[in-house]
This record gives sequence, structure tokens and C-alpha cells, in this order.
Amino acid sequence: MEIVVVIGSIILSFLVFTWLLKVVKATLKTAVMVALILLALQLFFGIGPEVIMEQIQTWLPGAESSYR
Repeated sequence: MEIVVVIGSIILSFLVFTWLLKVVKATLKTAVMVALILLALQLFFGIGPEVIMEQIQTWLPGAESSYR
């Protein structure tokens, strides 16, 4: 009976670990993509972080920025 519990917990741990790796990979991918887009906006169009934050605030009227 004990061996079944051990095998079950190992399988469950493996599944949770692989799910966690997928989530971290997707998060890092998204963060890098956003960073590249922001860098391109800055370099090619001269749009800085202030302009982007102001635009976000117009889309979200109740949101105040602690950016400044």
C-alpha cells in the first residue's frame, strides 16, 4: 500500500513540476516580447515610457500611476 502512495505522489509531483515549467516559460516569453515591443517603440518612434503610461491611464480612467 505504501508503494502505491509513493508512486502516486511522484507522478503528481512530476505533473505539477512540468505544469510549472510551462507557466514560467510562457511568462518569460511574454515578458521578453513586451520588452522588445517597448524597445522598438522607443528606438524607432521615440515613444517613451511616459507617453505609454499616459495612454494606459486614458484607457483605464480610475487607475492612477505611481510611475512619476
